[in-house]
Amino acid sequence: MDINIEMIPEYEIAYIRKVGPYGLENVQVMEKLKSWAEENSLFNERSIILGITQDNPEITEPADCRYDACLVVSDEFDFESKNINIGKTIGGKYCVFKINHTVDAIQKAWLEIFSELSKRNYKIDDKRKIIERYTMQMISNHYCEICVPIL
Repeated sequence: MDINIEMIPEYEIAYIRKVGPYGLENVQVMEKLKSWAEENSLFNERSIILGITQDNPEITEPADCRYDACLVVSDEFDFESKNINIGKTIGGKYCVFKINHTVDAIQKAWLEIFSELSKRNYKIDDKRKIIERYTMQMISNHYCEICVPIL
């Protein structure tokens, strides 16, 4: 795993929310978001896609866990005519883990990142959400990032 510290800006996002256990259905929601973005001519080589888990499944019942598949959009984005949710992420300091974009590598990373943060004496900022970040260039090279907010 490649690890960096990064100041991530606040993003304006268009998103689709899924409620239920985290898992393979998250991929289906992400595909639905990509289709929506293509239909609205918002998907290109500079697109940034985010996957945001809103709840901790150790605290929240799996049936109530929320997952947002998001597309970063510009401030001028006209969401009223696009039939989609709109929101913002909270920017700040993140520990960014670059990992292989495979189911196994992502699952393994989720098991290892918290011990890695602890080893490096980083404290998680519970006021912000952990973000999976995908850029077209990274996907083309079979990578993605897990961005963990730190203090």
